[in-house]
Amino acid sequence: MNGAFLSLVLVTQLGSPLVVPVGDVVPVIDVERTCKETAATDKAMNLDLPQSVENCMRDENAARQQLATIWSNYSASIRDRCAAEATLLGTGSYVDLLTCMQMNDPATLSPATALKGASKNRNRN
Repeated sequence: MNGAFLSLVLVTQLGSPLVVPVGDVVPVIDVERTCKETAATDKAMNLDLPQSVENCMRDENAARQQLATIWSNYSASIRDRCAAEATLLGTGSYVDLLTCMQMNDPATLSPATALKGASKNRNRN
């Protein structure tokens, strides 16, 4: 619930509907604005491989579709935190939201290697 409140605060403080409160459905993020700003920044920086608005929108829509299939598999706390992070800088991205959620998925995390080093317990099993 705190994440939903944070999302509402971001919308209120920034004056634009970047994201709606997080709940049982994927939040609505204004990715068109984000893609236009990203493409303009890439162009202004004279990047060799700037991302077009069309390619950006394709990536964002693909991420949105993936999120729709996995959204309910995650706890509300992860959904809220990732939604807040994905819209933190005043622009929003489904790609960022999906990446955050994937990084917080216990099923995809690598198991910790049992490091021994100079530990006094290195010979214990």
